[in-house]
Amino acid sequence: MHTIGILGAAGIAPRSIIQPTRRRRDAVIGAVASRRPGAAQAYAETHRIPVAHESYEALLADPAITIVYNALPPTGHAEWTIKALEAGKHVLCEKPLATSAAEAALMVAAAERANRLLAEAFHDRYHPVFLHLLDLKHSGALGAIKSLTASFHVDIPFDPKSIRHDPSQGGGAMMDLGCYPVHWLRSFMGCEPEVRSARAVLNPLGVDQRMEAELAFPGNVPAQMIADIASPPFRGLLRIEGEQGIVELDNPCLPHKGHSLREWFGESYREHTLGAGTTYDYQLAAFLEALTGGTPLPTGGMDAVANMATIDAIYAAARAGGTMRPS
Repeated sequence: MHTIGILGAAGIAPRSIIQPTRRRRDAVIGAVASRRPGAAQAYAETHRIPVAHESYEALLADPAITIVYNALPPTGHAEWTIKALEAGKHVLCEKPLATSAAEAALMVAAAERANRLLAEAFHDRYHPVFLHLLDLKHSGALGAIKSLTASFHVDIPFDPKSIRHDPSQGGGAMMDLGCYPVHWLRSFMGCEPEVRSARAVLNPLGVDQRMEAELAFPGNVPAQMIADIASPPFRGLLRIEGEQGIVELDNPCLPHKGHSLREWFGESYREHTLGAGTTYDYQLAAFLEALTGGTPLPTGGMDAVANMATIDAIYAAARAGGTMRPS
């Protein structure tokens, strides 16, 4: 039985880790920690968590905790993930794993030194919908890939106090949303892209509220990526065009909330959905199975470093194009 401790009284945790854990018999939520006075206790009472710690250090020192879910802002990922690993805990860390590829590499190295599991919480990668796309590719049904498009739009009204708009907290469309379409593209192609150009639209604090990037995968396969946190309504799209067919997936991030698969093969057209559980349930199951059986995870290690490297390159391209102020 694994006991999970939550770093940060985070709004995402109920659906991402608390509810999925309570649907299982091999793990429990044991504690939550927050540095805001009273926040951990209030959170614990609301979500029926037995222990509330008033510091992150106290949670990491709690001998009952075997897994830490790091739900802090991106700027708190590297420091507290490394400290958790050094304290002997396995870590599931919210995306993006770090604020740079260099930070991500330090985190991966710390996990290797501690012989503990570290995974980045790209929950969508574990869902049957994404596995279906991989099956289409690996079966050869699509033929050679000709082009890809990945976009993610969410309406997050500008608020200078929101971490999603605050550059000091690792905010921005690319960090908050763009990490997803980058991961969709990289995971589907199974290789790393070249960033050819990027353009950002900035909010009043100077952080990107929209990012567009043109990528190219080996074999000169073009890919377009768009992330926007000021573009309602919520929507995401992954479109893959191959020599023998085309597939589009609406809502790759949260397919359990409603999705649509559209597939064209010659004169055949099919629109369908896949019945399945939540992305978070599949992610937690894979994480726990990796702990018991040593099964490699597709969202940790060098995958996480490489995803951050592409994000770094997109920001660098946007700055080089004169559309962003240097950090």
